[in-house]
Amino acid sequence: MTDIVPPNACTTMSEIRTAIDALDREIVALLAKRMRYIDAAARVKSAREAVRDEDRKADVIAKACDAADAHGLSREHVAAIYELLVERSIAHEFRVFDSIEA
Repeated sequence: MTDIVPPNACTTMSEIRTAIDALDREIVALLAKRMRYIDAAARVKSAREAVRDEDRKADVIAKACDAADAHGLSREHVAAIYELLVERSIAHEFRVFDSIEA
């Protein structure tokens, strides 16, 4: 595997792209792990109405925004990403829940 150059030491677009590609693979691996927990939630919840929980959604997004602050990222940027992530997770959970109940 190619050594990843730290951002402040990158001098070429090739180094930057290599690092971004490596990070993207890590992000996707974490997303896959997160989705396995969504699968587990669909299995554990006893009622379809429990899949969508607006209070929990708001809490997840708020925590992500707090993490953004801690890492010097834009809250608005992270909130938009997490809005999509949570909505897609909810949609997936509905599909899994319905397949279990069928």
